[in-house]
Amino acid sequence: MTTPLTILRQRGIRPRKHLGQSFLQDQNITSKIIEFADIQPDETIVEIGAGLGIMTNLMAGKARRVIALEVDPGMVQILNERLQCLGNVQVIKTDVLKYDFFSACPADSSEKLKIIGNVPYQISSPLLFLPGTKNYGIPSVAVSMFCRIERLMDVPASCFYPEPKVVSSVLKMRVRERPLMELSDEASFRQIVRLAFAQRRKTLLNNFRHIRLQGYPAERMLSALHASGIDGMRRAETLSAQEFGLLTNCFVAKEKA
Repeated sequence: MTTPLTILRQRGIRPRKHLGQSFLQDQNITSKIIEFADIQPDETIVEIGAGLGIMTNLMAGKARRVIALEVDPGMVQILNERLQCLGNVQVIKTDVLKYDFFSACPADSSEKLKIIGNVPYQISSPLLFLPGTKNYGIPSVAVSMFCRIERLMDVPASCFYPEPKVVSSVLKMRVRERPLMELSDEASFRQIVRLAFAQRRKTLLNNFRHIRLQGYPAERMLSALHASGIDGMRRAETLSAQEFGLLTNCFVAKEKA
């Protein structure tokens, strides 16, 4: 198997520190991650930080399709070149924190979805856990509401190029049998989260007043805000998954009233 270091040197590319690029070199670790993922032929994989496409290529041989997310334009070009012969891979140039994971599978689809990737260190916490930061967004809320997290193994810095200054961990997030809190309607939860983050610099009130979505009238959204006790002057990034759940349940209750 060609290593990332070999590909980078052949192309005269240096990892970009500000993007947190650190490429997994150890083929045994890569194989273990694929094994842990237990990829099935009927599943869609969303890969975070596809990089040079080494893991992408392996996953494409097992999954129904792979959606490879990559923010670096240079890496996107390499991905398109290396993976162009694979008909079940879609490369998307995007910041993972701005990607709408709900879009990977239609809401009414029974298609199975897994998210796999070498997450850049500087976004790993805001991606998974931390409300109140500028990077906290839709993925953070979805993970908190629907998943449990398990640490499977640690990976020494020596397994990466360039070597990070921390020990990495392989985490497995399993979908909860039940969400973190009872939701009156999961589809409404997903839509309300999207709506709240539509323009993240705006307050909840401004987003709910000025964005019109079929079936989600502004008046009922504003009424749900009041009923939930959530201050409409807050921004979406300050709400926990539980608060989004409460807002959803109040919204559904107003619909039934």
